[in-house]
Amino acid sequence: MRIEQLVYVTAINQLGSLRRAGEHLHVSQPALSEAVAKLERELGVTLLDRRRSGARISRQGRDLLPHIEEALAAIGRLRAAAGDETGTHRPVRLGTVNTATTQVLIPSLRGLQQSHPGTTVEVLDMLQTEIQTGLEEGTLDLGLVNVLPGDDLPISVRGTPLLTGRPVVVLPTWHPLTEEASIRVEDLRAETFVLMRAGYLMHRVAHRIFAEQLPQSCRATDGAEMGKLMVAEGLGLTLLPDYSVVGDPLERAGAITVRPVHDTDLQVRLMLLRRRDARQAAEVAALASVLDRRAQAWAQQAGVRARRAEGAELRHG
Repeated sequence: MRIEQLVYVTAINQLGSLRRAGEHLHVSQPALSEAVAKLERELGVTLLDRRRSGARISRQGRDLLPHIEEALAAIGRLRAAAGDETGTHRPVRLGTVNTATTQVLIPSLRGLQQSHPGTTVEVLDMLQTEIQTGLEEGTLDLGLVNVLPGDDLPISVRGTPLLTGRPVVVLPTWHPLTEEASIRVEDLRAETFVLMRAGYLMHRVAHRIFAEQLPQSCRATDGAEMGKLMVAEGLGLTLLPDYSVVGDPLERAGAITVRPVHDTDLQVRLMLLRRRDARQAAEVAALASVLDRRAQAWAQQAGVRARRAEGAELRHG
């Protein structure tokens, strides 16, 4: 019996089908089905009802779900306790999808260093599914992820909204499209595009905005930081949440700028995740509090910048 098999079963139950669970976990349906089948043979029960229309959790599977969730929670507690036993200053481990790094995360780490100078924080750049699994298993204390409205979190994880923003086009400041107040999708489609790879939320956002018709010329990368660097070097344009770019050193230095996407009201939310049943160490609670305060400060600053920009447009309009 492997931990990922238990995670697969809970995902199928939460998302309602094998297909959706596979998409969410970025695991192929055959691999997911085979892993669950091995668990079924080991336990001697049928966990999934497999039909032509798809596979769903069975009655026996639903009966066993509380025990599966209890086992995952116990594994997380064991790993957390083992970490506590290794020393009095166990590092706080935070997984991030590499978003709002300079605007929220870096200032928060600086603030934590001032308030808790003996605390060590390990920051790991990960995919969202890896962060959620790490929280469930107790290998992570906190996670920073992007979500879209309607996205569901695993029942073992709770999320605190930090920021709500919108996808924006990131361009080099010299690009001709900076003359536009907003960028039309057809104009963006004609450019070389820097696409976040599958597993990052902005990969899903790009497919929604482009209505599955991506630009013909695409480059792929991992995470917002590399995406911004590629844009600054003139390797293409990209889509990122506004809170991932506004206030970034590259934006402040004039290397990149942003424009809204024309006629798109899609929202993106930055969430702070933690395990629901976790015994939260003081250092973890302190970092979570600093992240929340820093996000609020950035949102207030962004509001001031937006009002100033609107005032400038009215004066020159």
